[in-house]
Amino acid sequence: MKTVIIIPARYASSRYPGKPLVGLRGPDGVTKPLIRRSWEAAMEVRGVAEVHVATDDDRIAAAARSFGASVIMTGTDCENGTVRCADAMARTGIAADLVVNLQGDAPLTPPWFVEALIGAMAADPGAEIATPVIRCDAETLAHFLADRRAGRVGGTTAVFGRDGRALYFSKEVIPYTGGAVPDPIPVFHHVGLYAYRPAALAAYAGWPAGPLEALEGLEQLRFLENGRPVLCVPVEGRGRVFWELNNPVDVERIETALAQMKETP
Repeated sequence: MKTVIIIPARYASSRYPGKPLVGLRGPDGVTKPLIRRSWEAAMEVRGVAEVHVATDDDRIAAAARSFGASVIMTGTDCENGTVRCADAMARTGIAADLVVNLQGDAPLTPPWFVEALIGAMAADPGAEIATPVIRCDAETLAHFLADRRAGRVGGTTAVFGRDGRALYFSKEVIPYTGGAVPDPIPVFHHVGLYAYRPAALAAYAGWPAGPLEALEGLEQLRFLENGRPVLCVPVEGRGRVFWELNNPVDVERIETALAQMKETP
């Protein structure tokens, strides 16, 4: 399959304006903007034909071009990353069998997360959309619960059936465990990463947002609300910490994780 990665990035984040240009310091002391670190994560994925940054903001575009990224300028009315990916594909006419949305706030995404999605879609021709989930460890679950107590919107959780199809995604910590921490922990962190068949991606852009998507602020719920199953693909962290940059407090968390990884300037 010809696979392309699109990294949607917007400047006007309600929770963290200008987020793609926020600097993240690596273990070598070098600070790079979030969008560059996300692009570098995408460039590590094997079996991908093209990687593009999709944005409507000239500041993000200029930053991306400065480190050699291909940039697709999209419309200003893209309400989420999935719509921005669809808009980028429609504007360019890129031919692909699979489109991967690696969101611009997820620089800690390991390449094997993306490769697992590609493999799952290749193995299941009937799957239209796939997304990774990772079982929470005690540290990640503690971050989730601390964010909720502080009134911050943190990571997203997912519940899915025995066939791997998603039942629901939420910014609350689900399933409810009554305050206990069972072993193994039954809470799965949803990784903000998607693989779509082009037809499913194009269809999404034509649907209005549904009530659940509006309440949760989670774009993937639009697929569920329109009867399109989403395949959840369990992945392993392999000792790597995964966390998105959702709030200013996450900068320190991500820099701490980067300090535990080897990287080149």
